[in-house]
Amino acid sequence: MTKVTRKGGIQRTPTGSAGARVPTLSSNQAALNAGQAFSAHRGTIKLAELFGIGEDSKLRLARQIGIKHAIVSVNSALSHVPRTRYLETLERIKADFEAAGMTIAGVESHPVPAEKIKLGLPGRDEEIENYIAAIKALSDLAIPMVCYNFMAGLGWYRTRVDVAERGGALVSEFNNEAAIQQGLTQWGEVSEDKIWSNIEYFLKAVIPAAEKAGVKMALHPDDPPISPLRGIGRILTSVANYGRILNMVPSPMNGITFCQANFKLMGEDISSLVREWCAQKKIFFVHFRDVEGTRERFRETFHDNGPTDMARMLQIYGECGFDGPIRPDHAPTLEGECNDRPGYAMVGKVFAIGYMKGILEVSGIPYE
Repeated sequence: MTKVTRKGGIQRTPTGSAGARVPTLSSNQAALNAGQAFSAHRGTIKLAELFGIGEDSKLRLARQIGIKHAIVSVNSALSHVPRTRYLETLERIKADFEAAGMTIAGVESHPVPAEKIKLGLPGRDEEIENYIAAIKALSDLAIPMVCYNFMAGLGWYRTRVDVAERGGALVSEFNNEAAIQQGLTQWGEVSEDKIWSNIEYFLKAVIPAAEKAGVKMALHPDDPPISPLRGIGRILTSVANYGRILNMVPSPMNGITFCQANFKLMGEDISSLVREWCAQKKIFFVHFRDVEGTRERFRETFHDNGPTDMARMLQIYGECGFDGPIRPDHAPTLEGECNDRPGYAMVGKVFAIGYMKGILEVSGIPYE
């Protein structure tokens, strides 16, 4: 398991089997009915969904199933205007979502282009200036969180996106042997040391600005958590490395997007990890998903049929008093849907939200 040091860092100690399954919802029903499991609850979970700009149909569907909190990708909008117009651009976006009955709980992916930052290329200082301006504009509009990643060159990566799951639903798969066969990217070989240097440069510039603005920076793990990936070093692949980053620029605004499946693929006991990082107030945002396999080869699952006890995980977030946004991620593509954006079609998300709401209701966990 992990333990919190007096400096707030994270140190590793031996754990039991990471694959050990925790008790199911039904085995805990007596305690839940007695109201004992959530006596320490201090917050309200915010069920959310991810939206791009102009996804009006998806937005209406989300409101119809009771979603009130939006995680919005604003990169496409801000990348086409100078930073002097970030505020007015975000004002229009916020107004559109509020008119649809949504509160923006955060933005996901970098709010402005950041590939030069991640790869350490000429022009990264300009990207950092844009980033700081975007954080200031988000703060001015009371948008409290940025979910970002440091996956240079590739982003989240799969080798197949058409694997048949239950009833023929389509999910994505990663196979490292297939990735190796695909060879290097246009960036060639990029060392982990280079990525470490780049993220330190970024954090030392941006985290103080985020702290001044009161905007939480929620760092997403590498997906898959494997290094190198087609020659590019990946560093968000272990809890120890997260500890290094949190201590690199200590700040209440320097925190984590807890993408469950990626931490599971790291071999972690994710229930213990949630408790420990919630106690440190470092989990700002949750991606609720499950996978079958190992970091070398895995596939996505439905939210109700993977190896993780997802009901128990939602209970743990409630017990820990997590009060940030949580959204289902990488849902299967179902019958009648186009698979042009694998993992992000909407019918599978509707199923996932219903599943999550049922667990939260029966468990007595406050949510909105």
